[in-house]
Amino acid sequence: MTLSPTTASDLPAGANALQLHDARPFFEKALVYGVQHGIVDAERLAAIDTDAPKGMVQIARYFGSEFLRPELEKARDRMVNLISLYLLDTTDGDLHKAAVSLRDHSFLSRSKGGSDMLKRLIAMPESSNFGMAGYADAETPLLAVWSLRSHADYRVELARRSQIAQAMDAAQWLAEQYDLDSDELEAAGADAEAVIRTGLLMQALAPKAMALGEWPNAVSLEKQVVALRKKKHAAPAQLRLPPGLPAELQGPLQAQCATVLAELPRLLETTTPLRPLLRPTSSFRARYFLLDDPLAEVDDYHRSLDDLEPQDEPPQPASKTWVKTVQGNDDEHSLLTLFLCLAAGAPKKTLLTEKTAASLVRKMRKNGLQPELVLDFIRGHAPGVHEQDYIALWNGFLQDALGTLLSDMDYQLHDALALLRRECHVQE
Repeated sequence: MTLSPTTASDLPAGANALQLHDARPFFEKALVYGVQHGIVDAERLAAIDTDAPKGMVQIARYFGSEFLRPELEKARDRMVNLISLYLLDTTDGDLHKAAVSLRDHSFLSRSKGGSDMLKRLIAMPESSNFGMAGYADAETPLLAVWSLRSHADYRVELARRSQIAQAMDAAQWLAEQYDLDSDELEAAGADAEAVIRTGLLMQALAPKAMALGEWPNAVSLEKQVVALRKKKHAAPAQLRLPPGLPAELQGPLQAQCATVLAELPRLLETTTPLRPLLRPTSSFRARYFLLDDPLAEVDDYHRSLDDLEPQDEPPQPASKTWVKTVQGNDDEHSLLTLFLCLAAGAPKKTLLTEKTAASLVRKMRKNGLQPELVLDFIRGHAPGVHEQDYIALWNGFLQDALGTLLSDMDYQLHDALALLRRECHVQE
């Protein structure tokens, strides 16, 4: 027993100036309660005395060695904690019920009950990413950790993992409606939340796609959005959940509705460049799960070439200035770094250090940006075949990033630098 340093002024009138705080394991409390109230008799105590050393040796052997004293002492702590976990969970902390449980069941069965609880917990998904499924050989070290954790920790983790498991079940159900199986989700490393958002997005954009079993890739989604933009299709005020969705899976879908509803207007707004939204490294794309279909992308590229009129002049090649500036670093991250330097009036670079990135943000916040300098540079020097894509890339980046880069509230530059690390090429 330990004393809590509570003063008389903190207590109601007539209460003791000190409160007793019982820090004993719940198993010990239940056992003492059982003895004091005649629930656990001498015969049961003798059985516990006999079984306890056996349990300690078994646990020590499982996690290491039963021949080392420190391992045996830790095994004792594990055993007491496992029993406490089980009794707390099965009796809701009721000492009388816990004492009866110790009376009616063997000591080792209560320890095994706690171990089984933790094994079930560990078997539950720790992450909502389908590609991060657990492995059997990880059970022992995880059990070693959790066998010494409190019941409160167990309940928090159980609630967290239960929510993850429900989200994964909902995502898997959605994927199955489009003829996608869990193996495909696992191979792609899909996040359950991204799968759910995409399913909700398709319900809003192309509800018939579910019946056809057509999960979108970037090309097909772009075509659907372009078609809806031409029809001036307005974003819905609310989302409909897919038909046939089991009631127990509605929660994870409803939790993602607000995100999808917030993004639909921008997706359907004709003034928003579409290509930057759907590029693989965009923040929008990161929140959704689109199938990788290289053949569809190649086919779309060739179709765009076929659409060129025979009399069209061949696109201009990149200028010497472009080649010298870019030096082969024409990935989106490097190009956005270059464009941002141009707009800020800084030396043209495709790679920034952390220190240079911070200086660039300060310069932008002091002097502002000149986005038109980037457009002039692209039109005057970029390869003609990519000119419109680069302009769309820059405009899309500006629309997403300008508020963060020039924010007066981001005093320590944390948000701005995090954005540059994600979107540009910053060397840590």
